[in-house]
Amino acid sequence: MTNDNNPSMQRINDFHDAHHWRQYHNAKDLALSISIESAELLELFQWKDSHDVEERDRERLEEELADVLIYAYTLADKLNMDIDDIIEKKLKKNLVKYPVA
Repeated sequence: MTNDNNPSMQRINDFHDAHHWRQYHNAKDLALSISIESAELLELFQWKDSHDVEERDRERLEEELADVLIYAYTLADKLNMDIDDIIEKKLKKNLVKYPVA
């Protein structure tokens, strides 16, 4: 499956196109954005019990995780990488690196 056939990617691209944002998307800035949004996700857990965040801050948790995923999907799309393909390749490498006993 290519990213063009991915409904989530299509909705992301439609949103970016409607706001004329794709012109600003380059690999470096998208990678930086992933890092920034990941830090915002991590900040939710700082000095808190994980269960409390999962229960009490569920909406913010979902929003921050969505931001990370949107930028990751956008970076993959920008680099013409098939999301399902790169995940499958990495899972195969992980099985070799971390075999089941």
